[in-house]
Amino acid sequence: MNMPSGQNDPNVTPCIRNCCLDQQDICLGCFRHLDEILAWRVMSEVERQACFIRMEERKGEYLAKFNDVVSRRQDGV
Repeated sequence: MNMPSGQNDPNVTPCIRNCCLDQQDICLGCFRHLDEILAWRVMSEVERQACFIRMEERKGEYLAKFNDVVSRRQDGV
């Protein structure tokens, strides 16, 4: 997975300014854990790349759960 341009600049973050933490402290805007958000500026490039991978995984999991809930409601469950 490729990181966005500016990947080496700790001031460039994946934040989309739509912050809302779930019960596991995952931001539902960028899908970073609160610890990752707080550590972003001191992360190495390798750590940021790993963070982007985890973000994509979390986003996929969240969307799968969301789609399951929507399907159940449409089916009257």
